[in-house]
Amino acid sequence: WWLKFNAQLLRLVPVHSTFPDPQAAQRSAATETHTEIQSCLASSGDVGCGIFQCFNNSCEIQGLHHICLTLLHNAGRYDSQGKSSVKEALRCMAMGLRQRFSCVSRRCSAVKEMVFSLQRECYSKHQLCLALRDHMDTMGNLVHFHLMFPPGPYVELVNFLLKCGDKVRLWVSRRLRGQCEQHWGALCGSFSSTCSLGKSDTPHHPTTPPSTTPRSITGEGPLQPTSTTEPDIRNRLSQVDNTTEAGLPVSKKVSVTAS
Repeated sequence: WWLKFNAQLLRLVPVHSTFPDPQAAQRSAATETHTEIQSCLASSGDVGCGIFQCFNNSCEIQGLHHICLTLLHNAGRYDSQGKSSVKEALRCMAMGLRQRFSCVSRRCSAVKEMVFSLQRECYSKHQLCLALRDHMDTMGNLVHFHLMFPPGPYVELVNFLLKCGDKVRLWVSRRLRGQCEQHWGALCGSFSSTCSLGKSDTPHHPTTPPSTTPRSITGEGPLQPTSTTEPDIRNRLSQVDNTTEAGLPVSKKVSVTAS
């Protein structure tokens, strides 16, 4: 009797209700987030930073609204060209978010990539560097070490600033390194010392004239003078000159080795 009762009970209780599918729960959450963002984008206005609030705390995308407010708050300090760059860059971002979001996948990874690529595109297209490079102090609220985690809009902005010239790059690097050292100490300084130097940072060493004494490279020690006498060198050099005059291009390198 007990076995028959258990068999009937199993027929009444679906298996999936006992063990819910975690992937189905993730898909449901992604759909809900996507719907909320879509509704927010449709109801937000075209002026101001309201449209960027739609992505706050969605798919770990944080900072778009803060970046917009900071740029608009400091727009009065930029010249006419800088103000135009800020206005057009923010407009490009707002229109792009509204137009592209409906076409992107509902996965958060796809939404993130859409946002980040739009940042790179709009900042570069409208030359945001022209507004910021002479007023980097206005970026102080956006260039913070703790805002770099997790990677998001703040990181994309910093990566863009690093391409705005040596002056801006140096300002950003010093600021982030100083803040990093406050958290992690000398570890951050060790990172900067191992980085390769850029072209503008490459030290210029004075060139010294090569020694007139030929030297041979050996595997056993430093460079050693060869036993070739001075008359032999003159003879070999004259042979090279004659060969060049006979038809070899001057730019072709001819190596002379002592036997």
